Amino acid sequence: MENLIDKRNPTRSFHKQPTMVWIRRVVYMLVVALLSRLYPTTSAAFSCPRRSLLLATASSFDSRSAQQKQHKQRGRNRFSSTATTRSTSTTSLRSTSTMSPTTESSSLAADCPSYQSLVTKLQRITNLERAKAVLSYDQLVFMPSAASAERGAQLAALASVLHEQTTSPELLQDIQQATQYLQGVKDTSVFQDERRLLELEDKTFQENARIPSELAQRKAQLSSSAYTAWVQARQDDDFASFAPTLSDCFETAKELADCKRGDHNKDTVSLYTQMLDEFEMGMSASRIDEIFGQIQASLVPLLTKILASPSPPSTEALSKGSFPIDKQQEMSSQIVKALGFDETMGRIDVSVHPFTTSFSPKDVRITSRFSEKEWYQGLAGTIHEGGHAMYEQGLACSSLSLDTALSMGAHESQSLFWERHVGLSLPFWEWATPLVHQSFPHLQDTTPEELYGAVNAVSKGLIRVEADELTYPLHVILRYGIEKDIVGGTMSVEDIPKRWKQEMKDLLDVDVPNDAKGCLQDVHWSALAIGYFPTYLIGAATAAQLEHYIKQDLNFDELVRKGDFAPIKAWLGKKIHRHGKRYPSLDSMLADQLGEKLNPEYLIRYLTDKYTALYKI
Repeated sequence: MENLIDKRNPTRSFHKQPTMVWIRRVVYMLVVALLSRLYPTTSAAFSCPRRSLLLATASSFDSRSAQQKQHKQRGRNRFSSTATTRSTSTTSLRSTSTMSPTTESSSLAADCPSYQSLVTKLQRITNLERAKAVLSYDQLVFMPSAASAERGAQLAALASVLHEQTTSPELLQDIQQATQYLQGVKDTSVFQDERRLLELEDKTFQENARIPSELAQRKAQLSSSAYTAWVQARQDDDFASFAPTLSDCFETAKELADCKRGDHNKDTVSLYTQMLDEFEMGMSASRIDEIFGQIQASLVPLLTKILASPSPPSTEALSKGSFPIDKQQEMSSQIVKALGFDETMGRIDVSVHPFTTSFSPKDVRITSRFSEKEWYQGLAGTIHEGGHAMYEQGLACSSLSLDTALSMGAHESQSLFWERHVGLSLPFWEWATPLVHQSFPHLQDTTPEELYGAVNAVSKGLIRVEADELTYPLHVILRYGIEKDIVGGTMSVEDIPKRWKQEMKDLLDVDVPNDAKGCLQDVHWSALAIGYFPTYLIGAATAAQLEHYIKQDLNFDELVRKGDFAPIKAWLGKKIHRHGKRYPSLDSMLADQLGEKLNPEYLIRYLTDKYTALYKI
């Protein structure tokens, strides 16, 4: 798989497909026509390529589950970021500006035609990726289930075109020539963004080029058919019928990861670490073991103490009476815009399951769902998605991978920061309680302290997306351990139900009655998103660390209490949003911006202090 480019002729690829230009053009024109019909207001997205294409496609991991069964949701931790996760580097970069194109970029484009040619090709690739994302989104939201096979074929065809584009010898030639030009620029303090972009694109090209077109098409077809098989198995509570397909998903994911890491990394990079890099670049399995080990060791005994408390908070205020949907929508919209979501660069809508869609920083859309029986879940979903959206709106519209979200963990940290560290705090309810009273007059006598207690109540349960912030990390740790052991060869797919039930008992003291409410509840593995689950908890730990440091710079609680959220959003923009992918990993960005890499002690301390006080233990 290392024979990517013929060394005698670097413009010739061993995996190059037949050049059927007219077919590519027809496919592209048809897809663009589909986009313009489905989303007539998103034309601006096509001028901002290499962006987070469709957060709804990413969010699909949880939204697919929700479409099968609408249930109360407590832990809204869904996939939300760019369509392609990029890059590793050995050196940390300090970002000075994310505005592109800069004067330096313009100068480089003028002096180095290969750099401008590269940017043009990347724009074309991004538009194809956006088209693919829209097809996936349509599959999740609108498409009839009977069309699964046809949609799989459509996605496979587009995947083939994308594979040809992303492994084009001309693309590599532009990368190499632009890199060679910059190597001749002795002053390394100039063109830093351009150097980083070339590093990102070279890594992406090499990984894509190692994947045969047949394997790329097989992945697209399998993810479509596996989704249908998962839906049926969950409906029938029949893991055994799904096990062969799930085994194919794991084996195909392993084959893809093996191709991407290359022969030169086989002895130093494990398959699972390579899979993690797809979602959380620069973070190894051993690093996650270290972080998750600390969290598990602290939270399991803490949860036992909390659940044994004789003084749990009342949740009556969440479901007392009826809550008109229009009033919930109005309040949620008012709050998320107050937090900082810019509706002039986005929309707020309703869907079966909350998600965020980004076509560019100037077109970021969020949705939530509401129930007349309970009002907080709709608000929490809106705040969570608003956090994702504010990250996307804070990225520069440069048309380049350099200005996309750093990683899934970074993205989740932003949604969880706003949902939990702002939206679940007592100062927030001191500000928001009058809005609740205005929307729901029958709660007029409810105090901020009562609302704070109600939204933070802890309960052990079966379903990950229903979990509160104290139990949620243990749901993630369970899934992380299972997928890592399957990839490592120490566990078989057939053993998942038994392992699941045992660890749910050990970690959460929960008895799993069936597989539908156990190991069949999540869609991630059927989408070949192996290595994605850990990013949820990485995001939670990062959000807690950000809260610790923002309180050193700002009077955080007082700002929240007054509803003055602009300084908080600006702080996050400075520390996280504006940097895009200029850092090689989340650890390196946190070390540079906060003074230390990701430290789980902040999450442990946050949860311990908060819940021992709330539960009076």
